[in-house]
Amino acid sequence: MNDARIGLDIGGTFTDIVLEHAGRRVTAKVLTTPGDPATGALAAIDAGLAAAGVGAEAVTQIVHGTTLATNALIERKGARTALITTQGFRDTIEIGTEGRPDQYDTNLDKPPPLVKRRHRFAVRERLNARGEALIALDPADIAALMPALDAAGIESVAIGFIHSYVNSAHERMARDVLHRLRPDLPVTLSSEVSPEFREYERFVTACANAYVQPLMAGYLRRFETALTARGFRCPLLLIVSSGGLASVETAARFPIRLVESGPAGGAIFAAGLARRDELVRVLSFDMGGTTAKICVIDDAKPQTSRAFEIARMYRFKKGSGLPVRIPVIEMVEIGAGGGSIARIDALGRLTVGPDSAGADPGPACYARGGTEPTVTDADVVLGRVDPMHFAGGRMQLDAKAADGAVARALTGALGIATPAAAFGIAETVEENMAQAARIHAIESGATLPGRTLIAFGGAAPLHAARLAEKLDIERVLVPRGAGVGSAVGFLRAPASYEIVRTLYQKLGSFESARVGAELATIAEEVRSFVRIAAAKDAPIETSITAFMRYAGQGHEIAVDLPAPPYAAADAARFKRLFETAYERLYGRTIGDLADVEITAWAIRASAPPVADLAPRGAARGGAAAVTRRSVFDPSAQAFVEMPVHDRASLAAGVAIPGPALITEDETTTFVTASFVARITERGDIELVRRSQS
Repeated sequence: MNDARIGLDIGGTFTDIVLEHAGRRVTAKVLTTPGDPATGALAAIDAGLAAAGVGAEAVTQIVHGTTLATNALIERKGARTALITTQGFRDTIEIGTEGRPDQYDTNLDKPPPLVKRRHRFAVRERLNARGEALIALDPADIAALMPALDAAGIESVAIGFIHSYVNSAHERMARDVLHRLRPDLPVTLSSEVSPEFREYERFVTACANAYVQPLMAGYLRRFETALTARGFRCPLLLIVSSGGLASVETAARFPIRLVESGPAGGAIFAAGLARRDELVRVLSFDMGGTTAKICVIDDAKPQTSRAFEIARMYRFKKGSGLPVRIPVIEMVEIGAGGGSIARIDALGRLTVGPDSAGADPGPACYARGGTEPTVTDADVVLGRVDPMHFAGGRMQLDAKAADGAVARALTGALGIATPAAAFGIAETVEENMAQAARIHAIESGATLPGRTLIAFGGAAPLHAARLAEKLDIERVLVPRGAGVGSAVGFLRAPASYEIVRTLYQKLGSFESARVGAELATIAEEVRSFVRIAAAKDAPIETSITAFMRYAGQGHEIAVDLPAPPYAAADAARFKRLFETAYERLYGRTIGDLADVEITAWAIRASAPPVADLAPRGAARGGAAAVTRRSVFDPSAQAFVEMPVHDRASLAAGVAIPGPALITEDETTTFVTASFVARITERGDIELVRRSQS
């Protein structure tokens, strides 16, 4: 029966697989192989096929997501990149907008540009805002840069010229010269990766795409070749940051769209649970080995944006990271995972992350050469993780190595015992995540109390209860498959693609025929991307969003509009839609005091996702046998004997008061003393505050 589908998630530490076949779901988790991620991915696929008892010929689709691009950007492990730009704009990516996340901090740190100044080159050329050439580009000026590019060992090039979003001719000419002289040199055009005005964001996005392109394109091609060699004949699709699916060709060309690939799958997973359980207000919490991701979900829809910040440096505040202009599910992502390294900073404070031990060498307890203490080491010291049954017993941990790493790095410096230092690591990373969630909620115009926290990822269930306590959240849901939640979400994603393009219009002089014709052309381009990834004969729907503002304002709001063709009378209709959205956000409009303008249009095409055919439900029968283990209890500030339950054998309706642990192959849920855990009819773990239980 050839109906198997695979969801594959490569993280910085673990590679997760979910295989659905004949109404059955199997999962596996293996260590990521940083030197060649395809090796770990293939090992995970082999494990999934063996567990399901099927061969490669039975697989009809592989849906792949990864945090490799994100981690490369956060950890600055991408290609040596050059930027070619218009004369006079060499320092745009360093000057930025001159905005500050905190205007009173005189010691403010900002993320350094991805391209060093000595690798930024300016050439004579200039277009005006209408795309007309004021200074024509001389191809010889591009050719003259080759000795400097070669001498610097440049591995990838970004090209960003002023006003190229209106007319890309100069950027395409420069690319043609580079391809003629260096055919194997990857080149990214800002007019293709982010065809919008605001040169700072456009240039940064182009640089980020170029920075990760050699890494991601090389990996994807090697992986696709390896799958073919193993007998797979099914399409390989990639999750993109907006939550849709794209082909390998599209992903290799625009790898920046994979920057929130894995997290997007997690948001889809959480949104599906919210829809299933009719949860109106949700906070999704995805914590893996390298990062933690937090997303606000209302009415079963994750918040979306056309911009995202990478590597925020200043207390997770907006404006302190690198702005990437791509369609994205809006979330906050920080360097807080199981592999996040703990240390004492220059001021004698305990800090955790953002750097991670990853999979190689990994935390000290992995016994693979790691010596620095991590969050996972702290969880081992605190007794939350059983060293003998980690990853379903397939990987044994070294508890002595974890204890030694924490003791060496922290105990003496802090003047406290090793368990207290380990608790400090856990508390610090949990407070980091709580602070990120608070700031994200403020930026999103959301409140956190009253939400359900949906926890998934290998490390999230260990820390979800404490995070909920800090955020004043009364209910936590740890769904089935939580340890591989993002990979499950991949299999629920639609084939979709979105392009945002600047096409300036004032409604007072709306050019309906021109706009309709240009949007129809873009819509066909978007649908062509979707056809590659969608099932044969799948219906494809197109939607239009305009980014609108009153003339003279600096920022826009998103307004959903009907699809073209348009008539002149539609301008009045669009204005009414804008005023409705504007009043909902700001409580008032300004009437006819200013014209309304459209700065950009988002055109999205999508095909429906495959339905979830895997069975749901809890085990049947009485309560399972319980073991006990000494675990550090935050409320008692001491080690206590806690009951340890096997999730697979827990029947629906079983109540487990905290403190307690609930173990499964891919993760462990820590139930703190303030919560009572219950097993739902669907087999999920529901944690409810004692005052609410």
